[in-house]
Amino acid sequence: MTTQLQALELWRTALVASVRSAAPDLSARQMGLLLCVYLGDGPHTVRGLSKTLKISKPAISRALDRLGELGYIRRERDDLDRRNVIVQRTPDGGRYLLDYAALIEEAQKHIKTIPDTAQLDFALQVLSAPLSAMPPERPAIAA
Repeated sequence: MTTQLQALELWRTALVASVRSAAPDLSARQMGLLLCVYLGDGPHTVRGLSKTLKISKPAISRALDRLGELGYIRRERDDLDRRNVIVQRTPDGGRYLLDYAALIEEAQKHIKTIPDTAQLDFALQVLSAPLSAMPPERPAIAA
């Protein structure tokens, strides 16, 4: 099985298991942000997360609002610079990510059971799909 197909199957299997679970669904932006906060060196600020993820501060704030509602992060004003908001981890957020990691581990076990011929059939289908089935390319945006 190719590495690319393994990666897609791992992602699909873990994502489907997540959707089926009782845990809340997070958008890709929310999950990326949560992983940055929990796996990256802190302290984390809205400005710093915006730079790391290369998305706007309002987009970070909206995602943090949702993660805060779920209890996965907490925001507090920086005592040294009251303009900064520090994003902090919470036990609930840590549990959510540990549970998600367990879903990924299960997906890895699942991948090992897939015969290579099934992956080859999938690859052939993708490669032989008519171009009309492919989404059109987006025009480049001038900077």
